[in-house]
Amino acid sequence: MKHYSDIIIAPVITEKSMAERANNVYVFKVVSTATKDDIKTAIEEAFKVKVASVNTLNTRSKRRRVGKYAGRTKTYKKAIVKLKDGSSIEL
Repeated sequence: MKHYSDIIIAPVITEKSMAERANNVYVFKVVSTATKDDIKTAIEEAFKVKVASVNTLNTRSKRRRVGKYAGRTKTYKKAIVKLKDGSSIEL
C-alpha cells in the first residue's frame, strides 16, 4: 500500500470549495492514477477522520497567455471527499 503523501498532492483552495466545508465536503488535488479506494484510505490515514463518499474528476487544461507567449495549464485529478457527521479537517 502506498503512503498517503504519495496520493494526496494538495487541497484545492477556491471560493466554492471553502463554501462546501460547512457541509463536510473537502476538495483535494490527487495523483492521476489514484482510485477512489486509494483516496479514501489516504484521507482517513492522513487526517484521522471517517470518509462517507469520494467523487473524482479529471480536469481539462486551459489556454493561458503571458504577453506574446501562449501555453496550456496542466491537467490533474480532483477528489471531492464527503466526511461522515462529526468529522472535520483543519487545513
